[in-house]
Amino acid sequence: MEPAGAGPRRAREPLRDLRGALRAVLARVREGEPGEGREPFEPQRFWDALGQTFKATSQEATKLSLAFSRPPLPSVEDCQKLSEDVQNAILAVATVYYSLPKGQGTTLRKMVRDATTEVVEGMIQLTETILNTPLESLSQEQLISTGSVWEACEQASNLPRDNQAAVVSALAACLGVVKDALEEMEHALVEGRDPYSDIMEDEELGFRGNRDTYWSEADRKLLGPCMGLMKASKACLKKVLGVVKAHGKADSSEQIAQLDDLADIANEISPSVDELALSMYPPMNQLAVRLNAAKLASVLKKVLEITKTSHVCLPSEEGWVQFLTGAVDHNMDKIKNFTQAQCSSFFSW
Repeated sequence: MEPAGAGPRRAREPLRDLRGALRAVLARVREGEPGEGREPFEPQRFWDALGQTFKATSQEATKLSLAFSRPPLPSVEDCQKLSEDVQNAILAVATVYYSLPKGQGTTLRKMVRDATTEVVEGMIQLTETILNTPLESLSQEQLISTGSVWEACEQASNLPRDNQAAVVSALAACLGVVKDALEEMEHALVEGRDPYSDIMEDEELGFRGNRDTYWSEADRKLLGPCMGLMKASKACLKKVLGVVKAHGKADSSEQIAQLDDLADIANEISPSVDELALSMYPPMNQLAVRLNAAKLASVLKKVLEITKTSHVCLPSEEGWVQFLTGAVDHNMDKIKNFTQAQCSSFFSW
């Protein structure tokens, strides 16, 4: 005679196998590369297939979740069938992803891969939630996990349809992050006057508090050109986004590759802005600020150089490229001048 609960627990065994299979698919999607394929790529056929497989996966997630939401629980055979249907749906999603050729653009491919990965991860999470939920009950976690799969599957309709649209999306995301960093630093500058100026004495920190928590006059002089570089970053991304929207094409392999090059280097702007911004907070190390500023300036000039030599930069657009290149150099020269003394003493040591 079986122990109490052994039957229902055994009924969920296929879910453990399913979880293992889904993890294997996830690893292949993350690490694998789509092939070029022998047949000509048909965009409409690809997007229709991706949409259908995402929709089918969403439906399988609903069926799986409902089967374990109320008694009676499915039999071992029913659970096996549910698991096979989920696995087949996920394999279909992965197969469609793999049919997207590299030649369609690395930026586009990454976005489709990320969307595919999110669907597989969501299904793994739902499977784990069901396995960890008490028998014959519908937990809040299960509802949330099911909803997460639905949301991930709905992404198919929002994905960019070619590499030009993918690069526009990537640049817009970068611009949003840089705008946030700039606004945060502008707010810090407004709020960042000596926070202890109205405190005569502090028991723990001593008279006038800890000067490491606010900027000195010398620091504030350096902040000006650093903010100039951050503003140039925002302007650069805004302009590049504009020309990619207006003139970007994905009709040839050369155009697609140029757009990918732009997206790759532009993607370095946001972390470089963040590193500079972090080093600008007190206590300021001027050498670190100078090094981070130089890194950001180098990235910005690369973006401008790549833009100038790509198909998106018409002769009418060359003026702002030259202007922003000059603005980057101007601010970097100021930063070098303000930090010259500290850097000289550091290197002579």
